[in-house]
Amino acid sequence: MLRNDQLDQWDRENFFHPSTHLAQHARGEAAGRIVETASGVHIEDRDGNRLLDAFAGLYCVNVGYGRPEIAEAIAAQAKKLAYYHAYVGHGTEASITLSKMILDRAPGNMSKVYFGLGGSDANETNIKLVWYYNNILGRPAKKKIISRWRGYHGSGLMTGSLTGLELFHKKFDLPFENVLHTEAPYYFRRPDLAMSETEFVAYCASELEALIEREGADTIAAFIGEPAMGTGGLVPPPAGYWQAIQPILRKHDILLIADEVVTGFGRLGSMFGSEHYGIEADIITIAKGLTSAYAPLSGSIISEKVWDVLMKGTDESGPIGHGWTYSAHPIGAAAAIANLELVDSLGLVSNAGETGAYLKQTMAETIGDHQNVGEIRGEGLLIAAEFVEDRASRTYFNPSKKIGPALAAALTKHGVIARAMPQGDILGFAPPLCLTRKEADTIVEATKKAVVDVLG
Repeated sequence: MLRNDQLDQWDRENFFHPSTHLAQHARGEAAGRIVETASGVHIEDRDGNRLLDAFAGLYCVNVGYGRPEIAEAIAAQAKKLAYYHAYVGHGTEASITLSKMILDRAPGNMSKVYFGLGGSDANETNIKLVWYYNNILGRPAKKKIISRWRGYHGSGLMTGSLTGLELFHKKFDLPFENVLHTEAPYYFRRPDLAMSETEFVAYCASELEALIEREGADTIAAFIGEPAMGTGGLVPPPAGYWQAIQPILRKHDILLIADEVVTGFGRLGSMFGSEHYGIEADIITIAKGLTSAYAPLSGSIISEKVWDVLMKGTDESGPIGHGWTYSAHPIGAAAAIANLELVDSLGLVSNAGETGAYLKQTMAETIGDHQNVGEIRGEGLLIAAEFVEDRASRTYFNPSKKIGPALAAALTKHGVIARAMPQGDILGFAPPLCLTRKEADTIVEATKKAVVDVLG
């Protein structure tokens, strides 16, 4: 195929890229990448550079690239029925089958699945349903949502408000007033280094209790949290965290939304993060690993408790006034069915747990003693290396040094893609769940070289 040498120019002149320094990209000062093909855990760009993608796109290509089973399922569905809507009780074989497959894998208290396109719109759906729920129960003041600092729940208006990262608020007039934030369960960044893990969990719980007391439990509708935090730093919760938080929510009749956009469908070595950490959620958000990003699809898994109230609402008020044109899109549903079948047949959930443990251990053994490595942490194939200026005093680098981006750039030169996470000097690793130990070794060796390049 002839190469289109105008692509770079067209890119700069026409394409508005998300999460990008727009001016630098338009001027050609920032190096982008035009990706041409991919297979397994590797991508290849139009210049012939082959890179091990240790972030699975955006934590989303769980089964790996180039799976013909999913491509064939998409093509077959497109030929049979490319689209029909899901309004007023309409369904397709793919959307109905997928709903059952999800609930067969979900925690036992779940009842129904509402489909969207991405994690952001799924969490927008969740907030609307929580507000509807409380209106039906005659509690019009119970509407505030508690999130956590450094949590990530999307980049829409409500979802960008829920996200507890400065970049998603700055210059956007966010967060909205009815969104509250509490302490992130981030033990490495605890406010007092003398705190034990148990003491820090108690501190997080007490901060939540104090927030509820200040605001009034009768004004708070829900608490949203990732089972293990993703974009805020790839942070597993400290031991006992969810066991401390959930009783507080139950005591104050506050719904729990488990945002499993990243952790769902195997990334932690369990089908769901809720299962992994003993979370009993009222709503679970899913996306990314649902289709391994072969087609856009997200979902809100609704518990029996919430579903019963939603049904009551429609008996009182008529059809629920919420829907997307592309809800339960049959092509996305067909992709998800083929994807979940691969997750099962390839044993990817157990591989994520086993290979993830190996990757984390090998990373710790290889660079963990470096003077600027503060912590190697993770669960399953969700792993981070956090870098500091001084280990003993837990002194962080000045953000202006941009150590994280420099490390990510150096790593790319050694053939591996990782992600520099915001609000810290953190390298994030979330490779496809089909990663082998040999590929894990490649990641570690490249990371070691990148650390030497940047930090000596």
